[in-house]
Amino acid sequence: MKTYHQKASEIQRDWYVVDATDEALGRLATQIATLLRGKHKPTYTPSNDGGDFVVVVNCEKIRILGKKADQKVYYRHSGYPGGIIEVPYRMQMAKHPDRILRIAVKGMLPKTRMGRRLIAKLRVYAGPAHPHAAQQPKVWKPRYPTVTQ
Repeated sequence: MKTYHQKASEIQRDWYVVDATDEALGRLATQIATLLRGKHKPTYTPSNDGGDFVVVVNCEKIRILGKKADQKVYYRHSGYPGGIIEVPYRMQMAKHPDRILRIAVKGMLPKTRMGRRLIAKLRVYAGPAHPHAAQQPKVWKPRYPTVTQ
């Protein structure tokens, strides 16, 4: 049996909307990364971008477990000497809740040109409204049991 490689002309892209309300950050990020790469499809080819577009809503209601809310820190750098910027999780969640999920998903994608193309197909919104109704996105329910604390 020969190995199947998907051609660019055969790629069928769908749009999915994911509700992040009361979902665990890491578990949800793995599901989104799987959708973006196309690993949920039987036609998955590692060297091709065969993934789907993902719209995430209500990311301000995402959960993290344990003491991570007090201990987790996000780092940026301005490019200047001594320009490291540390932002605690709580401050990041108050100002830019969409960046938390975007950073988590980006860390689970390849660190190549393909990874940069894949992260461009992710749309994250803090509230329940999104401007992608014209694409008729399908609702995606996460495939793992809900974690309770």
